[in-house]
Amino acid sequence: MKKCLIILCLIIPGIAFSQDIKLTRTILDTLTSKTMWGRGYTNNGLGKAADYISAQFKAYGLSPMDGKTFKQDFSFPVNTFPGSMELKINGKSLIAGKDFIVKPESMGGKASGKLEQKDSSTFISSTDQVVITLKDKLTWSVSTKLTDHTEIQVIKSAITTPENFDINIENSFIPEFKAENICGLVKGTAHPDSIVVFTAHYDHLGGMGSTTYFPGANDNASGVSFLLSMAKYYAANPAPYTMAFICFAGEEAGLIGSKYFTENPLVDLSKIRFLINIDMVGTGETGITVVNATVYPKEFTLLNQINDANNYLAKIKSRGKAPNSDHYFFSEKGVPAFFIYTTGGIAAYHNIYDLPGTLPFTKYDDLFKLFIDFNSKLMK
Repeated sequence: MKKCLIILCLIIPGIAFSQDIKLTRTILDTLTSKTMWGRGYTNNGLGKAADYISAQFKAYGLSPMDGKTFKQDFSFPVNTFPGSMELKINGKSLIAGKDFIVKPESMGGKASGKLEQKDSSTFISSTDQVVITLKDKLTWSVSTKLTDHTEIQVIKSAITTPENFDINIENSFIPEFKAENICGLVKGTAHPDSIVVFTAHYDHLGGMGSTTYFPGANDNASGVSFLLSMAKYYAANPAPYTMAFICFAGEEAGLIGSKYFTENPLVDLSKIRFLINIDMVGTGETGITVVNATVYPKEFTLLNQINDANNYLAKIKSRGKAPNSDHYFFSEKGVPAFFIYTTGGIAAYHNIYDLPGTLPFTKYDDLFKLFIDFNSKLMK
């Protein structure tokens, strides 16, 4: 009987983690689905993602951070492309996302005519305020501004030298797009006024036209999946200190959601012992990089000690301060914070090829264990 119990204790952790991987894949597939439409600014993609994450928080047993609702409302301007997205170059129809992208600040419209070559990669129609540029690769983004012209980037392999064009591009500039940060917590059992925070942005680029959307699997459905796994774990296993979880909107538009939170905090920022921001953690073959490692050497040393003792990751790389994700405005307010991302594996970024099937989650198990251990020792 004793032998059976020992064997059972050895296999249960493996079973528990396989459930986490299954949960991760389910969340990833949901967040990158056509229904979520790139978690952006058309087809209510961002709103659907916010509802889904809020429902997960509730199902796990988290409490709203303000005691009322998981959602923190705010708004910001954004340029969107809800409808027509048509381009012909030299009479050839091109495919949005694959062959071309429209610069996110473009005004859109209907136009056709001849193109004048300005240099080896730039072609313009000054009368129609259209600019065509040739690129080796295509990456999209989000704009909170609107220009007075339309710029289109075309992959070089799709066409020969552009001589004439035909466009039909619909844009809609929204001065006050409504968005929400999703905020929940698990109150600490012994020291509820000391807080460890996990953050991840759930927004992505949304859709470009009515048929093309950007799934955003690694960026950052992977981070949200990791955060939700952490939230579920701590809801079932409350820590002595409070564990808080925030999914930000507006990161791709300029860290807008996290900036809003730091200016309108739902918890006392001075009570945050540490914040861990997770963005793009779907790989890990070569380890992780830690932004702010040089700013917080004591915590970085602790992270490495845990990793060295358990051989979780191949390497933990140090990086200095950088305003490249949602940790930044917390750091500026004096909150100690790391920004973590995995390295190695796929290179898809801000394009239509950032798909859930491409993510190996090579080190998800070990990354999960690393931060469970890190959190347990952080308060000692």
